[in-house]
Amino acid sequence: MVNALEEIADQSFDYIVVGGGTAGLVLAARLTEDPNVSVAVLEGGDANLDDPNILRTGVYAGGFLQPKYDWAHMTTKQKLLAERSVHLARGRGLGGSSGMNFNVWQRPPSDELDDWERLGNPGWNWANVHKYIKKAEGFVEPPAATQDILNIPCKNWDVGREGPLPISFPLTTTELEKHLQQACVDVGIPRAVDPYGGKPSGAYYSLCTYDPTNFSRSYSAPSYYTPNEGRTNLKVLVNAHVNSVQTEKGANGNLVATGVDFTHGGKTYSVKAKKEVLLSAGGLQSPVILERSGIGRKDVLEKAGIPVKLELPGVGENLQEHIVGVTAYELKDSVEWPTFEMSRDATTIDAQLELYKQGKGSFCLGVMNVAFTPVENVTSKVDELHRKAKEYIASLDKDTLAPGLLEQFEIQLERLKAGGAQAGPGCEFIITPGMIVAPGPMPPGKKYLGIAPGLNHMFSRGTIHVVSNDPTVVPDIDPHYFEHGVDLDIFVEMVKLARKMSQSPALKDYVAHEIIPGAAAESDEQIAGFLKQFFSTTWHTAGTCSLLPKEKHGVVDTHLKVYGTDNIRVIDMSIIPLHFAAHPQAVVYGIAEMAADLIKGDLKI
Repeated sequence: MVNALEEIADQSFDYIVVGGGTAGLVLAARLTEDPNVSVAVLEGGDANLDDPNILRTGVYAGGFLQPKYDWAHMTTKQKLLAERSVHLARGRGLGGSSGMNFNVWQRPPSDELDDWERLGNPGWNWANVHKYIKKAEGFVEPPAATQDILNIPCKNWDVGREGPLPISFPLTTTELEKHLQQACVDVGIPRAVDPYGGKPSGAYYSLCTYDPTNFSRSYSAPSYYTPNEGRTNLKVLVNAHVNSVQTEKGANGNLVATGVDFTHGGKTYSVKAKKEVLLSAGGLQSPVILERSGIGRKDVLEKAGIPVKLELPGVGENLQEHIVGVTAYELKDSVEWPTFEMSRDATTIDAQLELYKQGKGSFCLGVMNVAFTPVENVTSKVDELHRKAKEYIASLDKDTLAPGLLEQFEIQLERLKAGGAQAGPGCEFIITPGMIVAPGPMPPGKKYLGIAPGLNHMFSRGTIHVVSNDPTVVPDIDPHYFEHGVDLDIFVEMVKLARKMSQSPALKDYVAHEIIPGAAAESDEQIAGFLKQFFSTTWHTAGTCSLLPKEKHGVVDTHLKVYGTDNIRVIDMSIIPLHFAAHPQAVVYGIAEMAADLIKGDLKI
């Protein structure tokens, strides 16, 4: 039950939450636990509640490029990709990207969250964020059959069991998953020691945002909003596009947010904030809303015709991405295990939909076989790559380099160094029963195996900035893909290892032949060309409102308050100052849970 325009427009609330996505709905639920606190949530998309296209698992990327579900941002043309623009999917509607992602639930390496604190953010460390991730988790123990197949007894797992968000393993779990994991071991990637206790380096079975009691995706809308929609102190308006935050100068010289301007049905309205405005619009929109509010880089704002209210050079900078390639292999006709193709194939989809009603079949498959490993386990060239990265960084003009960026690069060099105590598992392999996204129409009756190499510790940094004071004009999103050449070099080596996995003892009896990239990509140069043409972001944009000291181009302080303001906070993935080796949705839930306690005064850091 979403609210009507008149219940929010021109009204006053203690807190205005901008964005009803993953983080925004967590904040709304937690803050309104106090009946004396009022919250209004403004979401730019539709409600999309009880939508089978969201709830049904097993069809990944199904909502991409569909306006009902995806904001479908595009990057600027990338000069190192032969002028290619890259699609940046973002969830549109209540629940945001948690309603259209690939359901992967992971925790990062503990030392990579501790690196946030090391960069100058006391209290933002593994111990705190991990505690709040667990607060969100509602682990549902999988059936004994699943535990037996995977040999993962779950009784003593260190996962939250009382939180509102169901997490579990997919109900369709076959012997193929064991072979996929063994393929990683065969090529030198050991099994992870403690993937949910801060030591995810290695191969392991990833949990999923999946509710096995009703065979559906779990995400922030049904977990945090629907159970609380009857609260009289919580109002949610959909199709409300936020233009800017209204501010005035306070007695102490800081900006004070007084409300928010938004567009609904083609008309502009406002809503007043008695306490705070909380931006939870994500890594691509929160910085843009700040800029439209006159907060950001002076040169950017003046060029866009926006009066400068607060000069804050870090807004829209330090953009970091995860990226992923794909290798795919046709399986032999003798393979009987279900794969994702059976959910798309016209000859099998009807039968699979019937099985789905029982919690069986290809629609109940998941993305669960992952391996994170340092570069040294991928290639013998690790010392050469480390030297190349170090030399490139040394060649940068320190007078024009963003303050604090060199410190981030030094940490990344530590993660790259072979044999180092801080060697980070930034190379990810996602091994799936089928192709997650097919390159086009595929022959009926065929099954495939996907091995997707993903790069998590990229040196390249980008930007996102407004180009106009008109909120309908899309911003410039420029990730600067492969600007640091070592990113592409590591990526090429990962494709080579993925191919070795396909021919490992664990898989060679099941693989018929390689279909992507195929014989046209054999040399390093050919593999690099293939990756430039076909790689994808993994839609994990971070850093654009970085949690850093102001002198290091930080945008928010340790209480997530925007520097130079009294009552504007940013609470979403944009605050992540240095990316980590994990799919990030668990951390985003943890950030939001932690932020709610900071706002309420229940956490002191």
